[in-house]
Amino acid sequence: MKNLSTIDEFVLLGLSTDPDIQTMLFVLFLGIYLLTLMGNLMMILVIRADPQLHTPMYFFLGHLSFLDICYSSVTVPKMLQNFLSLRKTISVWGCITQSFFFIFSGATESCLLSAMAYDRYAAICHPLLYTMIMNGPLCTAMVSAAWVMGFLSSLVNNLCTQNLQFCGPNIISHFSCELPSLFPLSCSDTMPNTILLAGSTAFLGLVTLPPILFSYSKIILAILSISSSKGQGKAFSTCSSHLTVVLSFYGTALFRYISPSSGSVLERVVSIQYGVITSLINPLIYSFKNQEVKAALQRILRQQICVSG
Repeated sequence: MKNLSTIDEFVLLGLSTDPDIQTMLFVLFLGIYLLTLMGNLMMILVIRADPQLHTPMYFFLGHLSFLDICYSSVTVPKMLQNFLSLRKTISVWGCITQSFFFIFSGATESCLLSAMAYDRYAAICHPLLYTMIMNGPLCTAMVSAAWVMGFLSSLVNNLCTQNLQFCGPNIISHFSCELPSLFPLSCSDTMPNTILLAGSTAFLGLVTLPPILFSYSKIILAILSISSSKGQGKAFSTCSSHLTVVLSFYGTALFRYISPSSGSVLERVVSIQYGVITSLINPLIYSFKNQEVKAALQRILRQQICVSG
């Protein structure tokens, strides 16, 4: 970090400079963050407490819920602090650390969503072979690979960022420290870093997005073959909601990390979508619309009532 001693801190402009709007944004994002924590934490507890949810699908969902807690916690607490603070600063080391965990969480989530899409493909298209295909070792290997790929993707990009010198200005037109927003502030040559970030993002997208599109295309074809119109409509509704969340996450993240940074309002809105909103929506889309999760919650509540009674 000796090369980063030129300036000591960055200033995060955030979403607005109007104090009244910042107060409203604080209330809004505090509510979103608390709902994100409660929703994902509840999912983890329900999956651990109910033996009937100890299946590959909920094994992945448990990791996704934990990951979403981490993902939103990387940026939202600092954002909330800055809404109420006059000095919206973050140290250079803190900024690079935040960008490391942000990329780590985001890249891991993209890999995990790909694994979950394959799991749903195996369950719907090959139900008789599902338990053989999605066995314990394979599920563990897929989740481990997701975490490792996310870690390596973040490590490579942030190690190269540590070689950059920041001489000023130190104002980031964003609410968090993301690498596309840091590069324009460096007085070093950032072209290698930009190419590396765009290349690693594109590579991650090419590795994880095609399996998702393949899996959901096969799932949709399987749904269309269902004779019951009611069952077809219900399955398609669930599938389409899953696919919508996945594509919105991928679309906004790829747009942010492949296109050049401009510091526009659109970039901040896009970052909110994949960095904040996705973590809130995931437990609602993947879990609480699920009848098995609702049944598990009812069983746990009945058990608690019996114990307390």
